[in-house]
Amino acid sequence: MKITYILLIISLVIVVAAIVFLPSRLRIITGYAAKSMCSCVFVANRTPESVILKDIKFSFVKYAKAWVVPEEKAAYSTVFGMAKRKAVYRQGLGCSLVFDSDSSKENPAFNLPSFRQNTGVWPVGDEVKDTVFESIDYEKLNVAVDNAFDFEGEETKNTRVVLVNYKDHIVAEKYAEGFDENTRQLGWSMTKSMTNAMIGLLVKENKLEIKKSNLLEEWKNDDRNKISINDLLHMSSGLKWNEAYGDQSDATIMLYQKTDKAGYAINRPLEFQPGERWVYSSGTSNILQKIIRNTFSNDEAYWRYPYENLFQKIGMTSTIIETDNKGLFVGSSYGYATPRDWARFGLLYLHDGMWNGERILPEGWVKYTSTSVPDSNGQYGAHFWINDSGVYATAPRDMFLCQGFHGQRVFIIPSMDLVIVRLGVSPEDTFDFNLFLKEILAAFN
Repeated sequence: MKITYILLIISLVIVVAAIVFLPSRLRIITGYAAKSMCSCVFVANRTPESVILKDIKFSFVKYAKAWVVPEEKAAYSTVFGMAKRKAVYRQGLGCSLVFDSDSSKENPAFNLPSFRQNTGVWPVGDEVKDTVFESIDYEKLNVAVDNAFDFEGEETKNTRVVLVNYKDHIVAEKYAEGFDENTRQLGWSMTKSMTNAMIGLLVKENKLEIKKSNLLEEWKNDDRNKISINDLLHMSSGLKWNEAYGDQSDATIMLYQKTDKAGYAINRPLEFQPGERWVYSSGTSNILQKIIRNTFSNDEAYWRYPYENLFQKIGMTSTIIETDNKGLFVGSSYGYATPRDWARFGLLYLHDGMWNGERILPEGWVKYTSTSVPDSNGQYGAHFWINDSGVYATAPRDMFLCQGFHGQRVFIIPSMDLVIVRLGVSPEDTFDFNLFLKEILAAFN
């Protein structure tokens, strides 16, 4: 009788726990699957079948069923028929999840500015010259690139592209089956580096100052009014944040449970004094986007700004940053571009913010970007990762990089005049970046 009673209590606890904790977690899973399906199909122009096989086949997300309804320009997802979620495509603004509170006004459309054609020789255009450098061991380089991809029978690395740019020449470029130089690919947190660039542009125009505090109305009556743009760029705002992706966290709640990404992050309480502690936070990047948006008189001007003042100027003609339901660029996570356009972005920073003789970013901005935040153990600058502490032990210490979820990387190595792009879907520890860099760099004398 006692054992039966204990088992009954245990069963009751499990049921209560499932009722309390499971629904929100299931909605994150189905939200991820619906959003991924929508963006991959309508933004990246891929097939639903490839998305199921290559993008939502990991962790608990693999239990989600996702499908597309083309006439709605929408994708849906459930887990065993539960927690149904929908994501919709908005012209020019990408995909966003649908929430009960949404109205038609919160899902606008936007006509992207017309881009000039990328004619001419790389990197201004897309014509790749077959230039041979005596300083490169091409046999070693080709082997290193091949080693970054799964061999027959493997499914661990899941690399989609490796592109190596040396002295403004593409010297190696390889794609996995189903991907090519025209396929937009999600950068995840590499989008944070685009947010860095947008801040830099506005600093150059004297519309923002990185030391400025008293940034937001919501912070005016407490110590959050001490937070500066510099603190936000350095991930040292002091705001309480949990960036974990494997469970319910601030990051997953913001991305998959909230219509207003910046609003959720803005309302987090202070845990440390501003500038005191480095805490990696996707919320921080969306707060910066809110600050950027506040410098414009209307959404149309805000939306056009990065396209006309950054992407168009350096030939990133494929790029799209998706917005949330409130029209804010999700500057933490949702930037799409082709591998060559991700490489162009890296080249802008390799060349100190200059492009084809024109200064795009303010003088000194790249140095500021790639200088270590005191509390980051030499790993982080201003919305770029850095290698001061030798986390990438096989690479030079002057390397800095854009880094995103599931192994998205743009490595920038000034001392070697190199930009290396590697994109894929590699859960943690399934791709050895130190070995990858060691083999690639060994090809350069």
